[in-house]
Amino acid sequence: MARSTFKVLFYLKKNNLKDGKAPVMGRITVNSTIAQFSCKLNIKPSLWDTKANRASGKSLEAQKINQKLDNIKTQIGKQYQSICDKDNFVSAEKVKNAYLGFGDEFRTFFSIADEFYESYAKRVGKDRTEGSYEQLIINRRRVEMFLRDRYNLSDIPIKEIEPQFVEDYYTYLLEERKLAGSTLLTAVTKLKQIMLIAQRKGYIHVNPFASFRFKAQTRDRGYLTEDELRRFMTVELRRYKQRQIRDIFVFQAFTGLAYADVKKLTFDDIQTSFDGELWLIAKRKKTNATFYVKLLPIAKQLIEQYRLVAKNNFVFPVPSHSDNMNRCLQRIAKLCGVNKRVTSHMGRHTMATTVCLSQGVPIETVSQMLGHSCITTTQIYAKITNDKISKDMAVLTDKIGDKYKLETDRPQSDFRNIKRITKKQKEMLPRKKRENNPVNPSTYIIPKWAKVE
Repeated sequence: MARSTFKVLFYLKKNNLKDGKAPVMGRITVNSTIAQFSCKLNIKPSLWDTKANRASGKSLEAQKINQKLDNIKTQIGKQYQSICDKDNFVSAEKVKNAYLGFGDEFRTFFSIADEFYESYAKRVGKDRTEGSYEQLIINRRRVEMFLRDRYNLSDIPIKEIEPQFVEDYYTYLLEERKLAGSTLLTAVTKLKQIMLIAQRKGYIHVNPFASFRFKAQTRDRGYLTEDELRRFMTVELRRYKQRQIRDIFVFQAFTGLAYADVKKLTFDDIQTSFDGELWLIAKRKKTNATFYVKLLPIAKQLIEQYRLVAKNNFVFPVPSHSDNMNRCLQRIAKLCGVNKRVTSHMGRHTMATTVCLSQGVPIETVSQMLGHSCITTTQIYAKITNDKISKDMAVLTDKIGDKYKLETDRPQSDFRNIKRITKKQKEMLPRKKRENNPVNPSTYIIPKWAKVE
């Protein structure tokens, strides 16, 4: 390939002053082609040497800017040489794109992410759910807003994402977007997922998440106590829609179904099992795991009531969106004096904690009914209440009985090395009676050095 002319120079964009400073621009010339780019530097016009295309003087600011300009020129030169070694054609635009990270092997974040999202969308309905795809798109928007708010960018070269970028993104979600718990963990994990794909495909060599450590703070999962559930079930409601939504929530509280599962529940999912009783046997929409729930009397009663008025094969007239149902549940909670943010998913937690675990149902059984593949997930849902602890300890106390006894007839000297005790604590210690033997002074042993001749 014939030798091409190559030149890099810098100049000021003086018509775009901000706070008395002008942005420094770069110009790449290869043969007769020209490409311009921003150096992301600002300087006062009085400090710029037009002939030298550099900052003038020996001030600290001038030295820093010149150092960065030299680094930019070196990087561009490396990209130019790399393209010359591999390709028969080289242009200024091609060199600029390689430097900025927009070449064929220098990809941007969203170009990689969108390829992954497109392939993911094709798997929805097969081995991926629509809800998980929606979460990907939501987190794409979060990265988009972060780039816009922090860097005023619409995209970023994948190689420019460094560990500090990850830290800034985490802080942005935590402080400005007010994310917390599993939502924050999911958002950070989705960004990490794209970076792992970029590393696997060779677009980056070091993953910026390598040194990033984050553990989500799990929030207490709310549930209704026995008294709150009873009030929720018996409060008088004037609107029929509120009564329907309450019925759906109560059914969730006695079966453990999530909103998505109760929404798609049909009469075909209610089957007579080996014991002659009615069971719910279906697959969870979220995980596709099969769950088995033996229906309690209240759940049976609700099914039979809605079977009489059903217009199709679906059991309940569930609202089209969970937010609509949650708003109605919060109004009902206010009417019955429940000072909690009642949501549809709280019915699932109530079933695990109040209806099952507090009544002595083993957590393994609860896990199976909830359709969890791992019992640790059930431990997040199901909380051991103080009432349950009290009952269990009462049973344990009766079982132990008088099997173990503690010796009480002990001298005070046994306790003197434990810690310094107060006068009141000393009075509470058991005292051993001393024999009433008078002390004979003549029995004292007098050391030799104390004897007087």
